[in-house]
Amino acid sequence: MRFIQSFVPPKQKSTSTGVIPALRGLTWLQWAQFLSGWIAWTYDALDFFSVALTVNLLSKQFNQQVSAITTAITLTLLFRSLGAIIFGVLSDRFGRKWPLVCNLLLCSSLSLGTSFVTTFPQFLAVRSLFGVAMGGVWGLASSTALENLPVELRGLGSGIVQQGYALGYLIAAIINLTVVPYSSHSWRCLFWTASSVSFTTAIVRACIPESAVFLRAKAIEREKGSNTTQKTKIFVRETKEMLKTHWKLCIYAVLLMAGFNFMSHGSQDLYPTYLESSKGFSSHSATIATIIGNCGAISGGAIAGYTSQYIGRRLTIVICVLLVGSFIPLWIIPTSFAGLAAGAFCVQFGVQGAWGVIPIQLAEMSPPAFRATFPGVAYQLGNMISAASAQIEATGAKHIRETVIVDGKPTSVADYATVQGIFIGVVAAFVIVVTILGPENHSSHFEQHKTAFEEGGGRDDAMLEGEEGEESVGGSGHSIREVEGKKSGV
Repeated sequence: MRFIQSFVPPKQKSTSTGVIPALRGLTWLQWAQFLSGWIAWTYDALDFFSVALTVNLLSKQFNQQVSAITTAITLTLLFRSLGAIIFGVLSDRFGRKWPLVCNLLLCSSLSLGTSFVTTFPQFLAVRSLFGVAMGGVWGLASSTALENLPVELRGLGSGIVQQGYALGYLIAAIINLTVVPYSSHSWRCLFWTASSVSFTTAIVRACIPESAVFLRAKAIEREKGSNTTQKTKIFVRETKEMLKTHWKLCIYAVLLMAGFNFMSHGSQDLYPTYLESSKGFSSHSATIATIIGNCGAISGGAIAGYTSQYIGRRLTIVICVLLVGSFIPLWIIPTSFAGLAAGAFCVQFGVQGAWGVIPIQLAEMSPPAFRATFPGVAYQLGNMISAASAQIEATGAKHIRETVIVDGKPTSVADYATVQGIFIGVVAAFVIVVTILGPENHSSHFEQHKTAFEEGGGRDDAMLEGEEGEESVGGSGHSIREVEGKKSGV
């Protein structure tokens, strides 16, 4: 009991009485900020999983083996850390709005470019560049969505935002099921869709005002007479101060995200290929099973995120990962569609349930002034470490074979079931250990902290003057209206 209680956070001073009152108190601007971040991550995931869902089609298109096609996934994951650094720094220095708009426009351009490649080297090159663009989106989207919400809603908001990833996968699977088989353009349809929705999301984000935290900080700096050069020098100095103080935390966050990304990619990227190659399912049935799994992911993320607000971030993660381990047999043993689909639902409920806590866990764990750069870079460096997940599984399955009956004849096929079962089990154990050993800063008011371009922003105790004990920017929207009122002369 004491072990469990060590994970449960102490009660925090709250600005409202619970989730429902907090939801009722949201302004249209807070809703818009949250939804823009969620949509950005959703459609970014749609593009990423367009490759995973069409591995076999791409293999035929470019006359390459499956393991060669998965190189594109590996390259995308490898280059995401570069994008996280570039766009994370731009966001913490200049604000959430325009860096995210530019990021989404770049994603749209590269998605469109993917649809027009004609050779395998071209495909790999464009997907590598897309990795840079994709790497920037998560940190910017999650910080945009969460920092404008009241503390009471951040657990639930975290789960919903993160499961934009699963929803993007779900939308891609539906398009792959209903459009791709009947179109003369085949797999290219997926990338046209991803390009158009990323462009639309960029336009929507451009129409929504900047995050209240940055409007307030810029107003303060304007009153002080600070210019762009001065703010940039302060930003560089505060970044060095943060790294000097928190280098151990940086290493821990990368290890945590490496485990999470191995768990996620190991259970998702080659799942359709696993069902088709090892279980003998048609592409249609594999896609339906993928859709069912993503329904489990979406529900798991929302439920776990909400639960973490009450029992703590780490305890929620540990419970979800234990669920993953307990359902691995259901993931690999059945041969029927119903059994395997149930396994997909349960495992993804646990995997993405744990993931649903990650945006807010990283935001609360981060040096407050760097909550776009720190979570984004940690996430994507973890992605870089786990980049070879699909290739590890594809290579392992090539060497571990099993015999199944196909059309009444024994046939040797790649044993993805055994490979994925071992892979996910080992990674789940690692994630539990790392999570238990890590910190938790439940319900921190990071929105009351100075930004990275303000003097002293690199220190953890650099709170804004007069903020302590007052209602936060995300609490009722009062601070948002105050800043907007000053801008309009009210």
